[in-house]
Amino acid sequence: MLGVEDIEENDGVRLSWNVWPSSRIEATRTVVPISALYTPLKIREDLPPVVYEPVACKAPCRAILNPFCSIDIRGKLWICPFCLQRNPFPPHYKDISHTNLPPELMPKYSTIEYTLARMTQRPIFLFVVDTCLDEEDLKELRETIVVSLSLLPPYALVGLITFGTMAQVHEIGYPECSKSYVFRGGKDYTPKQIQDMLGLSSQNRAAPRPGQPVPPPTYGAARFLMPIEECEFQLTGILESLTRDPWPVEHDKRALRCTGVAMSVAIGLLEATFPNTGARIMVFAGGPATEGPGMVVSNELKEPIRSHHDIERDSVKHFKRATKFYEELSKRVSNNGHAVDLFAGCLDQVGLLEMKSLPNSTNGVIVLSDGFATSIFKQSFLRMFVKDEAGQLQMGFNATFDVQTTKELKVSGMIGHAISAGKKSGCVGETEIGIGQTSAWKINALTPHTSTAVYFEVVNPAGQPLSPGSRGLIQFVTHYQHASGQQRLRVTTIARAFAEASSPTIAAAFDQETAAVLMARIAVFKAEIDDSPDVLRWLDRMLIRLCQKFADYRKEDPASFRLSDNFSIYPQFMFHLRRSQFLQVFNNSPDETAFYRHIINEEDVDNSLIMIQPTLMSYTFDTAPHPVLLDSVSIKPDVILLMDTFFHILIFHGELVAQWRKAGYQDQEGYENLKELLETPVVDAQELLTDRFPIPRYIVCDQGGSQARFLLSKLNPSTTHMSQSMYGSGAPGQAIFTDDVSLQVFMEHLKRLAVGAQTN
Repeated sequence: MLGVEDIEENDGVRLSWNVWPSSRIEATRTVVPISALYTPLKIREDLPPVVYEPVACKAPCRAILNPFCSIDIRGKLWICPFCLQRNPFPPHYKDISHTNLPPELMPKYSTIEYTLARMTQRPIFLFVVDTCLDEEDLKELRETIVVSLSLLPPYALVGLITFGTMAQVHEIGYPECSKSYVFRGGKDYTPKQIQDMLGLSSQNRAAPRPGQPVPPPTYGAARFLMPIEECEFQLTGILESLTRDPWPVEHDKRALRCTGVAMSVAIGLLEATFPNTGARIMVFAGGPATEGPGMVVSNELKEPIRSHHDIERDSVKHFKRATKFYEELSKRVSNNGHAVDLFAGCLDQVGLLEMKSLPNSTNGVIVLSDGFATSIFKQSFLRMFVKDEAGQLQMGFNATFDVQTTKELKVSGMIGHAISAGKKSGCVGETEIGIGQTSAWKINALTPHTSTAVYFEVVNPAGQPLSPGSRGLIQFVTHYQHASGQQRLRVTTIARAFAEASSPTIAAAFDQETAAVLMARIAVFKAEIDDSPDVLRWLDRMLIRLCQKFADYRKEDPASFRLSDNFSIYPQFMFHLRRSQFLQVFNNSPDETAFYRHIINEEDVDNSLIMIQPTLMSYTFDTAPHPVLLDSVSIKPDVILLMDTFFHILIFHGELVAQWRKAGYQDQEGYENLKELLETPVVDAQELLTDRFPIPRYIVCDQGGSQARFLLSKLNPSTTHMSQSMYGSGAPGQAIFTDDVSLQVFMEHLKRLAVGAQTN
């Protein structure tokens, strides 16, 4: 039987439960909902290239032919496992036999990708560049964008908008001199005004008819968006001659920056010229919007940018208006199939909290860095353009993601960067988790990392036993535009057994890692709407109920409490999740909180677990590098620690190691083992950086140094300034100054509550 990791490799799916309760009431008692984390574009070397249309069941079912279908070779029929209708095979399947099956009916191709005959538009990249930057930062940003042009396919369309006090749309199809259309920074333009000013009104609009290839754009659009192979020289020239915004800035003022107008113009340009086509609007902001619609803070430096505390007190002047403005833009851009990427290069905040609806509803990327000269920005930005073996960008555009279930299951919703496609099929359940009331969603950009969380409910009533060996099926269908311009369809069909309530197989098939990530997504979704204490109480309630259901214990005897292996580390994940930056806003700016929550809603199980519970490796003289507890007892004077939080990679030198290093022993003869000890974690850290996106912040620090706070804040505080053992008996490790409870105390509380009075 395939293990969880093999199934994930094969189908890109991991489930919270791999055997399902057979009735609605039993499913609610298992606490963690049946849910899946699915990576639609998971890279697979062995997918056969299928260059024909998929065979679909009759309407309204429309499920796609898959290995779980029953087939009647003689009658040339197949029976759909979702709705049990009989369907004839199309004529080109006439040679089908048990020994000559098409790939979509073979068990090993439970995931298959079809290349459809329809070609659409080539991908579009529209750069929206802030010019209110320092000369140095602007120079680095220009150079990085010029490098990125050489990484894009030559047929991709590109355009450029710059903004400062005004927003300018550059006409790149005009070789004689640089020419641009200027929009006032303080004015809120309607889509119609933008289109009229750019000469894009309806008569010269290049809108495709459904199913038809897109006609070449008329001259109106071609002035602003051109294939790279035709305009690279011209566009590079414009970028290289970009200068700082000429508007003077007084020393007690911020630069006037009309980010909102620039985004509005970019969205208006694309919705007029290429609606429902794959496109990315890449916004580079070096500071907050201080002018016009969407402004986050005034240009007076004496007005600080808002903090979490200000937002809680409801004392932020521009917050609600700006958020509403960007949410309106995000509705338009997500309906058009375009994605918005935000690159913030600034030591302070740029207003990501107000703008988050744009990348969150379109699956754009967010990269936070201290400036555009940093390697975090440059490497992260250029890493977006990685290519596959065929030399194509590893990017999908303008996707719809559809979920089908057999009658025992219904879809509760999905949590990820998408919007509802409003499909009210028979698979839609009553319970709503995340974006619900639909069985299909629009995801405007996809990468091989994009992982969507889909939640289900069992709808079988309790009194109806299922026939022995019965299975439930789920089919994920992702229709997207490939970077080459082809339309592709990725279909994954999975089946899992149902079991009666008393069966131990349900508990044995619990995947605690996936469940922790799927529950974390619900908690983060709730944290966007509710107060943090309410979310923590909900998490605690769920954990207590799960332990009451699946732990072994004698009533009111905490010492008898035992969790089986596949539940044993789930409470630990919940402990770290409660303390994480996803649910605790202390010490993070509102922009950072928006960034962290954006990333956890994007990543697969392994990466999400590193964010929830960072990994800690220990390096010392006498033993090989080995993982140690994420606990203050792991800090020792003669040890080097390597911590990976996904967002930070940190090398921490214990007190003695730091002294030896400062004394330069590693460069002396006879101290080769110290030299090797210092170098090994650096090599391992580089390995962690190879395919990470965005690039993590790399920190090297010493025990007692100010940067060590990044490590201390993540460790379980089993030795604090409060613990008795610190005085006299000398506990190992370092004391952490915190009022947080330790994991040990947390587990004691959990045991008492689980075995005590039953709580609901």
